[in-house]
Amino acid sequence: MELNPQTELALGKAEKLPLGKLHAAQYLVAAILVILSIGLWRLEVVSADNFRAMAEANRIRKVPVMAPRGRLFDREGRLLVDNYPSVSCYLLREQVKDLSADLPKIASGLHLTVEQIEAALKRFQLSPKYQPIPLKQDITPDEQAFIEAHRNELPELETLEEQRRVYPRDGFAAHLIGYVGEISEEDLNKEKYAFYQPGDVVGKSGVEATYDALLRGVDGSRDVIVNSHGKEIGHLGETMAKPGQDLKLTIDLDLQIAAEKAIEGKNGAIVAMDPHTGEILALASRPTFDPNQFSVRLSKSYWNEILTNPEHPLLNKAIQAQLAPGSTFKIIMSVAGLQEGVAQLMHVPCNHGATFYGHYFSCDRNHGMVTIDNAIPYSCDTFYYTLANRLGIDTIARYATSVGIGQKTGIDLPDEVSGTMPSTAWKLKTQHEKWYAGETISVGIGQGAVTATPIQLARALSGIASGGVLRRPHVVFPDEVPPDQLEAIHETFPGSGEKTIPLSTENWQIITDAMYNVTSSPIGTAYAARLEGIDFAGKTGTADIVGGREKNSKNKNTIPNAWFVGMTPRRNPDIVVAVLWEHGYWGNNSARLASGIIDTFVEKQRKRANNIRIAAVAPAPVTAAADSEDAAPKTSGADRPTNPLLRSLAARIMESCWLRLHWMHNL
Repeated sequence: MELNPQTELALGKAEKLPLGKLHAAQYLVAAILVILSIGLWRLEVVSADNFRAMAEANRIRKVPVMAPRGRLFDREGRLLVDNYPSVSCYLLREQVKDLSADLPKIASGLHLTVEQIEAALKRFQLSPKYQPIPLKQDITPDEQAFIEAHRNELPELETLEEQRRVYPRDGFAAHLIGYVGEISEEDLNKEKYAFYQPGDVVGKSGVEATYDALLRGVDGSRDVIVNSHGKEIGHLGETMAKPGQDLKLTIDLDLQIAAEKAIEGKNGAIVAMDPHTGEILALASRPTFDPNQFSVRLSKSYWNEILTNPEHPLLNKAIQAQLAPGSTFKIIMSVAGLQEGVAQLMHVPCNHGATFYGHYFSCDRNHGMVTIDNAIPYSCDTFYYTLANRLGIDTIARYATSVGIGQKTGIDLPDEVSGTMPSTAWKLKTQHEKWYAGETISVGIGQGAVTATPIQLARALSGIASGGVLRRPHVVFPDEVPPDQLEAIHETFPGSGEKTIPLSTENWQIITDAMYNVTSSPIGTAYAARLEGIDFAGKTGTADIVGGREKNSKNKNTIPNAWFVGMTPRRNPDIVVAVLWEHGYWGNNSARLASGIIDTFVEKQRKRANNIRIAAVAPAPVTAAADSEDAAPKTSGADRPTNPLLRSLAARIMESCWLRLHWMHNL
């Protein structure tokens, strides 16, 4: 059908867009093109560096390089604690979006449970996604092989080489050294651990805890190139880790071995200290534990074994056992009595005890007439009952407090306890009751409410034997620690510190001579522990506990605790040893343990002194040139070399003088 020209013209006008709409469409298309061009320009030019960096980040992984902890040595440089190479498994959350599907396979390959992995994920749920989660420490070779074999399937698993602690076997010096472990959520909330992260290994007790900031070092990192499966294919750079600082402890390995052997199989503690400096020469506590069990993830079975042990193996009894000191307290009573001008005037008849305030207080023996000179060797309770009654509790407390009883010593080990020194004010504050005079009688022999720790007694009695000079005990040489950190440690572990108490020379001699008679005189309570040729002094203590003194009782908890504090020489001692043997009965049993350590110390000192003398007097080697008359011009007078006979005579005179000076020093 053909249309006439007029009809075609009408239809063309109907189909043609209005000019305004056409222009609007053109402008819209142009605007869209401009926007797209601007966006493309921003992507390709302006943000090119940012996106390039993001792309690099997708293929570059920052792997931490763990700093090895500083090693620990004894005072002579002998290694005590070291590190060993170990491999740990970490989980990388950035590699996969959903971990739940892989958990059963991961658990099977690493010999874990799904619940253990889920617990680890929960612990780190608030930490950044880029932070690796430690799944298992010290993995076995077959577990490493599992990870390598499943790299493509499980790209979220990564291994990391670390240095792990290795401690002496059988719990040797465990309470002194301490142990390390993974930081807990509770610790992370403390100010001390503000810069620590979940999964960090920190010191938990002992030296490891006190000096953690020095020992842990600074971790480094390694930038590696990885493919889409997380496999390492290249290496870009590394920030080296800074190892922790090595520390030299004050302990003497030989004395520590002697102390460990002496206390083995018993419950209690031994402390050996240098009274001149406060350096701890040995510290042992029993029962002990294996710190190697704590250096990796602690097993539930071992932890339950520790917790359910009624002897509390984690308790450092050298600084935490608060027990009645028994008759070792009589030395402090003697100081109080002599300084107050009371004890030297006392002549007390002992007939197996005496009555005070209507109550009979017994004594082990009938000592007859007792004075201050024989009261200490006899360890006569009747004498000290009488002395306590004359002095009164507040005078006793004043002198006991002055030597550190009832106060922390400030030793640089965590969780030291203060013990108790009762007084009228103490009882009113703690029990809201008045002090009765009859209570003072038991305090006079180190019983009643008074309690002390082995480190307190070692420091107190060695301070008295040193003329009243008390040093702050420590287990790390102060020059090993930066001054600011040393000051912080002193603030962290407050105590009675360095101090001097008034003690007259006459009273000092009376007390130290009496302590010498404890071990050297047949009337002394520790005569069986005497050491021939050694100026060995000390004081025993048999501390009764609730239930009475029953040596052969089936219930060992009724058997008294055996104390001894001994030293050599008797005045200005070079070493003091405090022994607590729980339920060891008589104090002379502990005296035998202490005598072995004293003997080890003296023998070592004698060998060292002998070697020094031999080196000092050894004749110079004769050379060929010295034999020739033409080797050197002849000299006269003081410049002329002495002949061998004169040199030998001079050496004998020097040795004789040295021995005399040493003997006078020991006196």
